[in-house]
Amino acid sequence: MKKWLGLGIALVLVLILGAAWLLYDQRNSPPPNTEPAARALSEGVEPQPSAAQEEAPPVQNIAEFRMLDLDAGWFRYADGSVMLTEDGGVHWQQAGSDWREPVDEEGTGEKKAEGAADQPADQLEQSIRAIEAAYIAFSPGEAVDYKGQRIAVKQAQPVSGQVGWALAAEGSGLVMPLLVTVDGGRTWHDEVTADVRAAMEEEKAKRERRAEEAALYGSPQLALQAMKPGWTLLPDQTFPGDAVLVRSSEPGELEWQEQTYKLQPHKAGYFTYLPIPRALEPGTYAIGDSQLIVREKEFKTQHLEVSKQMESMRENTERIQADQEKVKAVRENSASTFLFDSEFVAPLKGRLSTPFGYTRYVNGKLSNSHMAIDLAVPEGTPIKAANDGVVALAEDLYLSGNTIYLDHGMGLFSQYAHLSEIQVEVGDTVKKGDIIGLVGSTGFSTGPHLHFTFWAHDVPVNPDLFFETTPFQWLKAPQ
Repeated sequence: MKKWLGLGIALVLVLILGAAWLLYDQRNSPPPNTEPAARALSEGVEPQPSAAQEEAPPVQNIAEFRMLDLDAGWFRYADGSVMLTEDGGVHWQQAGSDWREPVDEEGTGEKKAEGAADQPADQLEQSIRAIEAAYIAFSPGEAVDYKGQRIAVKQAQPVSGQVGWALAAEGSGLVMPLLVTVDGGRTWHDEVTADVRAAMEEEKAKRERRAEEAALYGSPQLALQAMKPGWTLLPDQTFPGDAVLVRSSEPGELEWQEQTYKLQPHKAGYFTYLPIPRALEPGTYAIGDSQLIVREKEFKTQHLEVSKQMESMRENTERIQADQEKVKAVRENSASTFLFDSEFVAPLKGRLSTPFGYTRYVNGKLSNSHMAIDLAVPEGTPIKAANDGVVALAEDLYLSGNTIYLDHGMGLFSQYAHLSEIQVEVGDTVKKGDIIGLVGSTGFSTGPHLHFTFWAHDVPVNPDLFFETTPFQWLKAPQ
């Protein structure tokens, strides 16, 4: 026991002696050397950070900038040196000594406008330039919101769509004062990240689609008129029995005559056909933010005399109804884009025996409205496809005889009836002018002829609208 007590006393003495030595050492150590910092402060000079301290990156003093398009641009430092980009600001490199600031081709010295490449060589390019200006969604302001801060702006430039750039004013404290937005100015970035660049690439694709679509219209002026933001009706004045092509700059749906039509994307817009029923009352109708004027039209009357046997065909309502349901199912299943890219042609040349829309009497009794054109030609005359499309139906029907329906996309079909011979099959892709069958007099027919019409969303529409033109060219210049 005495042994363990002695060891404990010895351990306590060791600890007391160790603490005393540490206290003595601290009191006799020299103070830290603060003389350089004290001397710097007394002389009015900021003390230099030690090597262990991390240096803050220097603020880049940019004097001005200009983006020539979504890819190319430049900025100039206050010392006159210039940095260039060819990838929308992802990378910058110093300009060579021979670099000169781009000017317009006419030599005025004026800087190129936003989103511009070279000055346009023709009216179409001028219209495309004007169309792009209409779709710019960034409006330069005196300040921008950047990461919760309100930053004063020295210079700002819209480029295309929602893409724009801004140069923060001196004193902003930003290491990189050149900022970019791809959402119309709601958010800003001091570097072009992968997401920012992806948004720029999408805007480039939109510009390409707008340029492609502009070439579809009848003139550069009409392209500019058709492709404005909002709704466009091609045309905005029409007649019962006709059709209108509706364009919107945004996706959506259209309610018309108790039917819902979905706007389908094509090029830079969203489209649908709008059938104008023959019985629609003349007047003004609201379509989106536009007005459609339906004018009055008088349809003539036609009287036919047929045999009792042929007249009795119309009494087989069960067979007629079955065919109607079959054809209706076909016409409701159309490609979701335009399948043609050129003007429609007449399927053949022949005598117009019955125009579109005539009120028809058969053996003195009111029959129906003839919602097609009849072209009288000898039996066996070849029939051409009115435009590119896909064969949606090709078979013998009760009243229309050997019948073909071609799908031209977006709910538009062309119909060829009373053929003596069908030369295509369902699913075939045909080109404009291809021979698809021969004229005959099958079904309810009084002689060899081609019964021809168009259907827009299961409503027959006047074929005369289509010949030697396209729906994109239905738009007329303002009077």
